[in-house]
Amino acid sequence: MSVAGFPAPAPAPAAEAAIAEPDRRFYAFAIDRVIAWAIFAAAGFVAWLVFFRNDNPLPGIGLIAGVVLVVWLVGTILTGSGGKTPGKMALGLRVVSDDSGAAGRPIGVGKAFVRQALLGLCTIPTLGIGTATFAWVAAMDERGRRQGWHDRRAGSVVVDVRPAPVVEAEEEAPAPRRIVNLTTMRLKQAEATPEPAERPQTPAAPTQSPAARAAADQAAAAKAAQEAPTQVPGQVARQTPQTPPAPPTPSPATPAPPTPAPPAPPAPPVLQPAPPAPPVLQPAPPAPPAPAPPPAATARWRVTFDTGQSFVVEGLAIVGRGPEPRPGEDVSHRVALSSSDMSLSKTHAQFQVAADGTLVVMDRGSTNGTTLIRQGAARALGARRPAALVHGDKVKFGDRTMDVVREA
Repeated sequence: MSVAGFPAPAPAPAAEAAIAEPDRRFYAFAIDRVIAWAIFAAAGFVAWLVFFRNDNPLPGIGLIAGVVLVVWLVGTILTGSGGKTPGKMALGLRVVSDDSGAAGRPIGVGKAFVRQALLGLCTIPTLGIGTATFAWVAAMDERGRRQGWHDRRAGSVVVDVRPAPVVEAEEEAPAPRRIVNLTTMRLKQAEATPEPAERPQTPAAPTQSPAARAAADQAAAAKAAQEAPTQVPGQVARQTPQTPPAPPTPSPATPAPPTPAPPAPPAPPVLQPAPPAPPVLQPAPPAPPAPAPPPAATARWRVTFDTGQSFVVEGLAIVGRGPEPRPGEDVSHRVALSSSDMSLSKTHAQFQVAADGTLVVMDRGSTNGTTLIRQGAARALGARRPAALVHGDKVKFGDRTMDVVREA
């Protein structure tokens, strides 16, 4: 796209320095102008002191014009040969050729002459209106290159050459915090705890050997013999529980055999009562496995921006005016949005689907922050602090809005 008849240069390669932010460009411009105006004021004071007080204004005017020309030529040479002026060096900026890509070659003295001439003619002679117009054209650049008319005519672009901060590279986004049910964990641990080893085991009932069983049988027989009456052939013995039976009377025909004295019964063994059998411990049933969180593949999240862009989130997505990934960062979606009031940072925020299927958004240290709107209530998100989103949420990145819908 061209602005006021100036052709738009070809897009630069992706692997180049970051485009300078408008506020840093303004500060660098202000520093250069303060230095130049200080030199002009010093030259005017000398001209007034030496020439104007002596009613000789022409040499004084020549002195002032010469100093202005020298300052302008020095700025042109510095911009064309190295892309560095005092203000740009102080803020880590540099003017390079728009078609140099990652090489960052200077624009040369010829193009710098055109650039400085347009910038000088549109500063003081127009009472700052030309400078404001340049800034507006740079802010409305749809390609995110922030090129004003002087940059478009000279084929230049202002980039940020400061080294990437190490702290920001180390502070990666933490994984979403899992929700742990502590009650379930305690119940599961109680069910799965085995019996302690120090608990005394109840001994099993002793098993009687054959000899012991025989002795017990003999003792039982002896006891039964004592209780049973003695029977003589031809007589019926009467059983008297308490009175022992009378000795039998011998028959005259048949001499009665001598009755032997009954042997003393052996003392029956004292049988200890068998201890009760220990209860049979049934093994505890295995604890049911905790329900695993649904895999991320089953969660399908769609985001829709107020610019009309809409897509299903698959992997990491970064959003901003000209989002750039960190070194080694795998990005699936790079959402470039325009900002009418410059409230959207270059790389404003990121969002992605976590392992448990939750859509998580995180502000990447933007200037104006990120706001979560849930059921009409707005809440500002902290920088580099992830927040889980639900169906129906809205997220504001500067002056842009993103709607969140869960389709599966």
